[in-house]
Amino acid sequence: MSGAVRGERAWICATCGNQAAPGEEPPEHCRICADERQYIGPQGQRWTTLEELAEKGHRADVREVEPGLLGIGVQPRFAIGQRALVVATPAGQVLWDVPGFVDETAIEAVRERGPLLAVTASHPHFYGVAVEWSRAFDGAPILIPEADAEWLMRPDPAVRLWRDTHEITPGVTLVQCGGHFPGSAVLHWADGADGRGVLLTGDTVTVVADRRFVTFMRSYPNQIPLPERGIRHIIDRLEPYAFDRVYGGWWDSVIPADAKDAIRRSAERYITWATGAVDPGTYLGSGTTSA
Repeated sequence: MSGAVRGERAWICATCGNQAAPGEEPPEHCRICADERQYIGPQGQRWTTLEELAEKGHRADVREVEPGLLGIGVQPRFAIGQRALVVATPAGQVLWDVPGFVDETAIEAVRERGPLLAVTASHPHFYGVAVEWSRAFDGAPILIPEADAEWLMRPDPAVRLWRDTHEITPGVTLVQCGGHFPGSAVLHWADGADGRGVLLTGDTVTVVADRRFVTFMRSYPNQIPLPERGIRHIIDRLEPYAFDRVYGGWWDSVIPADAKDAIRRSAERYITWATGAVDPGTYLGSGTTSA
């Protein structure tokens, strides 16, 4: 599964789970974690491999999420901790938001359901081991937005660039929204939620603890917000698509119903606070006086 050649190993960043190109030694640093949207932890840059992770007991966690939607996570949790989602269609499957670990259990769970049409993701933090998946399925296309192509740390001939929107197969469409990254995207699945429509969002639109709302950020770990125009652009990009349910990047990040309205409400709430369009008494406190 490692794709290594001539004694080289395909190194995986232990912080973000993204796989770098094979080499006898790991890169000096992870380009993704060195960016302000991610981080290099206090222990410094750390690398691992699929073999080392398996030896430590990591394994695929495969679950049926809803009819036609398979989830694939990692136990114990690794790196950012997202779980992949696999959308089934009559033509084949689409793999979304790959974690930084994969094993034969995960591969077989997808293979027994049919061909893999494409591997893709919401943003660079979730590219994970996309190349491993592609090679396990005879070079299935890896769909990367043009705007974020520089962030794929393991180049591969299977990479195909796209922009704006890209219909992978009828009813399954990539939509570039921007925000978190210039190429940040969502995947619209028209037949999901019993035909009411599903939106897979990763971190492009993040489901928060109160499942009636979502949020939008430039950096989640470093808590860097987005400007108003970025939020409005995301909402505008989503408007043409019908959906009732949202799946974010983690097992419990789900808005099961009324999700499109939840995203609209969340955007307006975010913009209200970000632009200061609120009564100052709601946050300054009664004891505050002006100079």
